[in-house]
Amino acid sequence: MADCIFCKIAAGEIPSEKVYEDEEMIIIKDINPQTKIHLLAIPKKHFESVSDMTESDAQIVGRCLYKIGKMADKLGLENGYRIVSNKGDDGCQSVKHLHIHVLGGQKLAEKMC
Repeated sequence: MADCIFCKIAAGEIPSEKVYEDEEMIIIKDINPQTKIHLLAIPKKHFESVSDMTESDAQIVGRCLYKIGKMADKLGLENGYRIVSNKGDDGCQSVKHLHIHVLGGQKLAEKMC
């Protein structure tokens, strides 16, 4: 999508602090971190949320999750991490492009709210 900030970041049109990139996804540092380590795993293909995924999109997201798990130690998440994907206004989704927050680097609160 022409006006999607994550599509522009994935295309290299907007600078970001990338920690990983392949043909299907990027992982960048969040510009407003909520924990010591706060990354965003972003599929390069544009779709808004898990509710908008096709079966093919679900396979891409599965590979994103797999890559996060395989890279956890390298990303500084060896003691654990939390993954979150917001959906819609009530879920506080600020960018309408599916992305996965990867939170860690410290002991996280047991309650999210």
